[in-house]
Amino acid sequence: MKKTLYVLLLLLVLPLPALSQQSEALSAAEGMLQQGVQGFKPIQGLPALTVKTNADGDQEYTVTLQILFLMTALTFLPAILMMMTSFTRIIIVFAILRQALGLQQSPSNQILIGLSLFLSFFIMSPVLTEVNENALQPYINEQISAQDALENTKRPFHKFMLSNTRESDLDLFFQIGRIEAVQDASEIPFSVLTPAFITSELKTAFQIGFIIFIPFLVIDIVVASVLMAMGMMMLSPLIISLPFKIMLFVLVDGWGLIIGTLAASFGI
Repeated sequence: MKKTLYVLLLLLVLPLPALSQQSEALSAAEGMLQQGVQGFKPIQGLPALTVKTNADGDQEYTVTLQILFLMTALTFLPAILMMMTSFTRIIIVFAILRQALGLQQSPSNQILIGLSLFLSFFIMSPVLTEVNENALQPYINEQISAQDALENTKRPFHKFMLSNTRESDLDLFFQIGRIEAVQDASEIPFSVLTPAFITSELKTAFQIGFIIFIPFLVIDIVVASVLMAMGMMMLSPLIISLPFKIMLFVLVDGWGLIIGTLAASFGI
């Protein structure tokens, strides 16, 4: 029993010097930290959320707010690409073409979307060039403010959308929204122009798709009539007509005709 108590006492007494050394080191570190804090001068924060009013009455936001607005606008980039450019008309025409040919998976959706994207960039190149020259580059060189850059960006898109929008669609959305008619076409708000532009694009795309569908429909009718006259009613006409439709599409250079027609429909 005495030996056990002696061992426990040794275990309790031996770590005491180490603990005392650790406490002395901690106290020294705290003293150095306090001396450093007393001699440290805090850096003043940047004005993150401020709005500056210029002499002409315009308001200019800080860079932090501009970056916040830019990142928020990037979330609407897919909607802007689909609803304010030529992408909608092109992808619908390509989808109708694939259905008219009777091909379900070829070309694939990825190929059609990629082709539509690059064709949209080609058709929208004059608009993008104007935006780059009048809005992006002057803003990067600090020649214009952020609001002026935004206005210079909206103007080319407004002109492009207006030139491809029917007046009947514009009148429809003016009546639905109970908005008074404007005297100048450049004063039409985007809240009216955007849905009218989308409606016009859908109408134009289906008109082009109807014209594309007719020759392939004729081939299907002829093949179905021949098979029925031969008594081969159990054989699907699509299996026989598909090679003829592909051959006709290749012989007339179908891709070139359709892409050229789509570009010409936008005035390219």
